[in-house]
Amino acid sequence: MLEALEFEFMRNALIAGLLVSITCGVIGTFVVVNRLVFLAGGIAHAAYGGIGLAFFFRLPYTLSILVFSLLTALVMSVVTLKSKERSDTIIGVLWASGMALGIILLDLSPGYNVDLMSFLFGSILAVPKSNLWIMLILCSVIIFTVVLLYNDFTAFSYDKQFARVRGASVTLLHFLLITMIALSVVMIIQVVGLILVIALLSIAPYIAEGYSTSLRKMMLISSILNCLFTITGLWLSYAFNLTSGATIIMVAGACFFISLVVEHLKQSHGLFSPKA
Repeated sequence: MLEALEFEFMRNALIAGLLVSITCGVIGTFVVVNRLVFLAGGIAHAAYGGIGLAFFFRLPYTLSILVFSLLTALVMSVVTLKSKERSDTIIGVLWASGMALGIILLDLSPGYNVDLMSFLFGSILAVPKSNLWIMLILCSVIIFTVVLLYNDFTAFSYDKQFARVRGASVTLLHFLLITMIALSVVMIIQVVGLILVIALLSIAPYIAEGYSTSLRKMMLISSILNCLFTITGLWLSYAFNLTSGATIIMVAGACFFISLVVEHLKQSHGLFSPKA
């Protein structure tokens, strides 16, 4: 792996992966605790519409996805607040419609010759240095917001009524959380693609939840795990000439199933161990 860092694209890939890992560790914790995995997936897949708009109208790629994702997140926020009973159906429709729009616009784009797989499964090795600065800014904004409103987000995540009692605006927190998920999605798509977004947002926080006594600790463990997944996945993809994004997720998936086995063994031991 050390010799691979002699190449600038590998250094950029590692930095991008670590920035995304930290972001996913923080936001993924809220996604798992608040059970927003389906909504996060909806934003990620609907963001494909932004990709189509970027190529059809010759717009900046990252900016187009960012704006489209934020608008989609805004709509989904309103839906989940106003129509909770039907929110999963409406999110599913937005999910499918966004992808369909993106595919159609790509079909209509003159001279379109971009590899579709790079958007579906990411292109971490092709992340330019300019995008690293954008990712750093997004990561910093997300972490600053979470640190500033940590107590309110904690109350919101576990007991919305208590959050209201302590004077927090539940509606504002809801919109902020969905917005930060959208910002995270913009970063993740470049690393592992829109199909694998959910995995990076949910696997590490799920594992970390079993070893955490607070949201803060869960975020820290999740970030560390995501960094390990990223570094290991990048090394394996380099060593065996594999797709980087998919390899990172396979490493995370393997650790997920190992954690399930460990958890099962712990429970089995607890069931059969003698009582005090």
